[in-house]
Amino acid sequence: MTPKSDAHLHEEPVRSEQVYRGGFLDVRRDEVRLPDGGLASREYIVHPGAVMIVPILDDGRFVMERQFRYPLHQVMIEFPAGKLDNAESTLTCAQRELLEETGYQAAEWARAGVLHNAIAYSDEAIEIWFARGLTAGPSRLDDGEFIELFTATLEELEGQACRGELTDAKTLIGLLWLRHWREGRWLLDWRPGG
Repeated sequence: MTPKSDAHLHEEPVRSEQVYRGGFLDVRRDEVRLPDGGLASREYIVHPGAVMIVPILDDGRFVMERQFRYPLHQVMIEFPAGKLDNAESTLTCAQRELLEETGYQAAEWARAGVLHNAIAYSDEAIEIWFARGLTAGPSRLDDGEFIELFTATLEELEGQACRGELTDAKTLIGLLWLRHWREGRWLLDWRPGG
C-alpha cells in the first residue's frame, strides 16, 4: 500500500557542490536536511539519460551485443543502448542508436517504460523501447566503439541470465518486459517508425 504523501521521507538540499565534471559525467556532493532535521552528505552522478532497444527479428529472435565494458574489465551481453544527445527525444535516440550500433532500422516502435538502474548514486533514467519490422543495413559505430552482434531467443537469454553470463541490469529489465509482454500481461502501444 502506497502512502498518500511521502513528505515524511524527503531529504531537502542545503548545499550542492560539483566535485568533478568530465566529458560525460557530472559528480556532485550535496549536504541534505534529513526528515528528522539532521544533516547528511549525498554523493551522486548526474547523467544525461539513455535508451535501451529490444530489437525483435521477424523470426522472434533478438539482436544482441557483446561489448567490452572497461569498469568491469569484461565483455558484457546487452541489448543495444546509448545516451541521449542534447534536446534529443528518446525515440529519436533509440532509432539513432539502433542504426549506429546494429545497422538495423525498424518499421514499428513501442515505448515500454523507464528504469533507474543505480538509484543510490545516479539519477540516470533509461527508457526502454521495443523495435520490430527490422531491416538490416551497415552499422555506423562511433570511433573507438567495438561491438559484436549476435541473435538469441528469449529462452537462450534467460538461460544466460540464470547461469550468470548475462548480468547487465538494463538487459535483465528488458527480459522482464519481454516475458510479460509475450505472455500478454504487459501491453505495448506500437507506432510507425517514422
